[in-house]
Amino acid sequence: MEMEQVIEIGRDLLYTAMLLALPTLAASLIVGLLVSILQAVTSIQEQTLSFLPRLLAVGLVLVVAMPWTMQLAVHFTMRMMERAAGVGR
Repeated sequence: MEMEQVIEIGRDLLYTAMLLALPTLAASLIVGLLVSILQAVTSIQEQTLSFLPRLLAVGLVLVVAMPWTMQLAVHFTMRMMERAAGVGR
């Protein structure tokens, strides 16, 4: 296996991992920002207030995005299996 192929596989792995993590991280970021703005407006300084809304948002996004993430993971696995089969040739 050539060094270029290893780098390409690593790049594909990192890109797929970022795509898989993006929906949940974005939901957590947006909900955290909204709760922080709400806390600043109302002067509520409770640190644990943002935990439950973030947890619910991330859970909801995981359920909604599950078909897409599974499809993405399956396609990645198929690409890696094809590469593994091609190495033996």
